[in-house]
Amino acid sequence: MPVTPYSTKAVRPRTRRLQNGLFTVLWIFCWFYPHMGLLAQQPDPPARKSIYADGRPFAWKRIPCHDEGIVLKYGNGPDSCDVYGAREANVNHVGDLYYLFYDGAGSDGWKSCLAVSRDLRTWTKRGAILALGAAGANDSKSASSPWVIEAADGWHMFYLGTPHTSPPPYRIPSFPYLTMKAHAKSIEGPWVKDYALTPFFTKPGTYYSATAAPGFIVKKDDEYLQFFSPSIIDSAGRTKRTLGIARTKDLNTPWTVDPTPVVPLEEQVENTSLYFEKTSGYWLLFTNHIGLDKTGEEYTDAIWVYWSKDLNKWDAANKAVVLDSLNCSWAKGAIGMPSVIRVGDKLALLYDAPGGTSINHMHRNIGLAWLSLPVKIPD
Repeated sequence: MPVTPYSTKAVRPRTRRLQNGLFTVLWIFCWFYPHMGLLAQQPDPPARKSIYADGRPFAWKRIPCHDEGIVLKYGNGPDSCDVYGAREANVNHVGDLYYLFYDGAGSDGWKSCLAVSRDLRTWTKRGAILALGAAGANDSKSASSPWVIEAADGWHMFYLGTPHTSPPPYRIPSFPYLTMKAHAKSIEGPWVKDYALTPFFTKPGTYYSATAAPGFIVKKDDEYLQFFSPSIIDSAGRTKRTLGIARTKDLNTPWTVDPTPVVPLEEQVENTSLYFEKTSGYWLLFTNHIGLDKTGEEYTDAIWVYWSKDLNKWDAANKAVVLDSLNCSWAKGAIGMPSVIRVGDKLALLYDAPGGTSINHMHRNIGLAWLSLPVKIPD
């Protein structure tokens, strides 16, 4: 005789338990299914609010990154060029050498220095490659943080200049941060400053009214895009930072700055390094995030990455933490500017930090971390 699903006749105890379990699962599904839309529309839980006292945005997603530690220490550069610190790493690969431009905090100010390596781990320091400008020049107190790119007529450098710093001995650069230019036949120099050309400048009433510092340069078709670092000082005296795009078709002429930033000023980010992930079609924009400590003091607390398939369109929601105090092996305080470059099946990430829990601008070393390729975009 056939047995009906809910009959107790001729049903073994084990079979009955299985039937009851299936019935329970079916009942739960039938109850939840009509409510799934409502559940999906619920706001993020309180834990998803900003971790910062002023409510600035936070990146909740993460991309795996393995930190290797310090690879270049400050203090032993030629002519005391980095006696007080080495920071703002910017790496390039030409031939069989890696060229690392970095800010050497020397006895007379911060200047761009050069080191070379074959493996990103062992570096030979070449010393300062830029001199400070004459009194009154926009780079009279600092000539640092260069980004370089090769064109048909040689190498072009866009570096940070400022006529203001803190007092000796550290001479920390202060606003305005300006973009200045130099050129050379070789990436090794010598570099000649192009004082006659102002690539772009701060402009009152814009998102780059306080600073217009240089950044990573990408050539797209017949146009160069420079992802520079602008900022403003609002009516309450607070600095807000973002990223912008400046454009040119000729590196020897002025650039045109986009009317709106890459992401809102509230993101509080600065400095750039880009990488194109061919397998996914995503551009990855690595940048420094500025956070707050418990006393409300600002410092660079993490390296973030934004992603987009269009260099001209970026969504501030599409971001993740790459390196911070949780996964850096030696720095639990400030973590400085990122620079990325592909090495085989990995993406190398160079950055600076003072180490420990320090957020000091000085006495920084340069570290190395790695991301596996292809980089998996978080869901």
